[in-house]
Amino acid sequence: MEFHVSDEHVYLTNERGKLLANADFRETAPGVFDIYHTVVLPELRGHGVASKLVARTVEEIHRRGGKVTATCTYAKAWLERHPQE
Repeated sequence: MEFHVSDEHVYLTNERGKLLANADFRETAPGVFDIYHTVVLPELRGHGVASKLVARTVEEIHRRGGKVTATCTYAKAWLERHPQE
């Protein structure tokens, strides 16, 4: 599973370019990034895609030298389950 990064989005597409999963984040203060929206197509739910999506988003924010926060309920719960992230 290869996620792509574009500006303030981490996303997954199929081989035809159809969007399968997406996470949106934005810098809300200098060096602080909020993950505010995640979506995974229903047919992919229950396969760990959302968890991998948020993990990759956190990785991208850290790569940019940022601190992660979340207002998206799924991302917020994920961060609580993964406090080392």
